[in-house]
Amino acid sequence: MERRVKLKSINPHITCKICGGYFIDATTVTECLHTFCKSCLVKHLEEKKTCPTCENVIHQSHPLQYISFDRTMQDIVYKLVPNLQEDEMRRERDFYKSRNMACPKDLPQNHEEDNEKVMEAHAESDFHRLDEQVNVCLECMSNNFKNLQRRFIRCSSQATITHLKKLVAKKILNGIDKYREIDILCNEELLGKDHTLKFVYVTRWRFRDPPLRLQFRPRVEL
Repeated sequence: MERRVKLKSINPHITCKICGGYFIDATTVTECLHTFCKSCLVKHLEEKKTCPTCENVIHQSHPLQYISFDRTMQDIVYKLVPNLQEDEMRRERDFYKSRNMACPKDLPQNHEEDNEKVMEAHAESDFHRLDEQVNVCLECMSNNFKNLQRRFIRCSSQATITHLKKLVAKKILNGIDKYREIDILCNEELLGKDHTLKFVYVTRWRFRDPPLRLQFRPRVEL
């Protein structure tokens, strides 16, 4: 049975909390998964390092590295809101035309060349990101938690302790939103949620053999 849903009933899920309009170039914060218009979020992060919705710190020094274009959300918005995509495209063309510039979306694309560049990047990086990689061993130090099925991971040195908490929460607590219930330690020292793996490795593991060994446990209230 087909059921009709009024657009206003889902507006809270497809509108930007900063400008109040429908998402344009929907961009999601990878730390907390809240979504905004790209231009709104970038402008916000020029002054603050926190998510506009939950106010969690995205990253102390490089917050723009922890946001990403959400193509699925943008496709949903364009399909739900009549004429939004056409109106936005017209405004974008008018913007560039007023400055005697060609709209980037109207320029011919060399897809073969782009594909070659992607393949070269994959070959050089071995399908990992191009930034420095860190080998990590995540071990459980509590009888209240079970061990990870795969304790050894390889990830970007720019990943934070919060990223690891979310990984553990997803694997053993069956919910990424439960990451606040987890502590991660190195050498029995509690690590800050915004510490990057590079920082932890340099300050806690510099003169030891890899992998970087970290432990997780249920959060202890201080």
